[in-house]
Amino acid sequence: MADYVRNLWYMAAWDHEIPDGGMLSRTLLGEKWLIASLSDGTYAMLADSCPHRFVPLSKGKLEADVIHCPYHGLGFDRTGTCVHSPFPGPPPAHVRARTMPVILRHRALWFWPGDPNKADARLIPDFGFVDRDGMQRSHLVIQGHYELVTDNLMDLTHIEFLHVESFGVNGSIFAGRQSVVTDESGAIWNNWDMEAVPAPAWAAPMVADGARVDQWLYMRWHAPAAMALTVGLSRTGTERRDMVVPEMVNPHIITPETSTSSHYFYDHEATREAEVLARKVFIEEDEPMIEAAQQSLGTRDFWDARPAILETDAGAIRARRRIMQLRRAEAADEAQVGN
Repeated sequence: MADYVRNLWYMAAWDHEIPDGGMLSRTLLGEKWLIASLSDGTYAMLADSCPHRFVPLSKGKLEADVIHCPYHGLGFDRTGTCVHSPFPGPPPAHVRARTMPVILRHRALWFWPGDPNKADARLIPDFGFVDRDGMQRSHLVIQGHYELVTDNLMDLTHIEFLHVESFGVNGSIFAGRQSVVTDESGAIWNNWDMEAVPAPAWAAPMVADGARVDQWLYMRWHAPAAMALTVGLSRTGTERRDMVVPEMVNPHIITPETSTSSHYFYDHEATREAEVLARKVFIEEDEPMIEAAQQSLGTRDFWDARPAILETDAGAIRARRRIMQLRRAEAADEAQVGN
């Protein structure tokens, strides 16, 4: 896990992915983890490997909040303590499964892979808008390092090339202005404002022929890769009061699966058409480019590959530098503890 910043909250799953009283196994930060839904409405997160003979605990069963290994019947509670043994005598006190803090917030399960004493729930980014009617929360895996996926989301100019058929803005972004700011929460915002531009193709039927619109695309980033995209479209000259459609805000939350693959958590309207469009955008349009970049980069470090930097990369580069700073700070703290 040396490549990952540990003392941060990462998203593991949407709440509906873990059945009531059930379990979900998922590879996160290069390791298999098990999330269990407990009877009191909370969750437990254990390494999906029995400490005895390493059989995945997810192959076992969850009974009365105890996870039973299918191989020799050892049972582990939410703290990883072995609390059940079918053999004579008390459960072996020295046998423990690794655990991580896990919290339900904004319909998502967030885990903390670092020092559990630093796991402050107040540091979970605000995604309160996710809990709304008429939306479907979804998940897919993209074959690329999580920072390459972040690059894709923090530089929205690519929509003019990759998303022409889905939600391109007809060249308007190049007539707009970009600003990159950091707010009091530590979030980095990559903002595009486009004024008096032609309506994007998807919105053209909603405005008069030749009418101009003001459009804004704002991407908010919290470390390590929890993003929210705001899309607004109003009729020009109304100071953003006469909206063509209500302002849209959607989560784009990325968690490393491995060093070359990433979990992508997002939502969309709960219709078949919206689901198909979202998967087209992510799987058919974004992923092939991210995967191609990953294959070209191989095992090289991003900075060692000496990437060319454009002005429009400002948001993505600022996010990468923040991660670098956090990684170095953690390494320095670990070295100090080691001394």
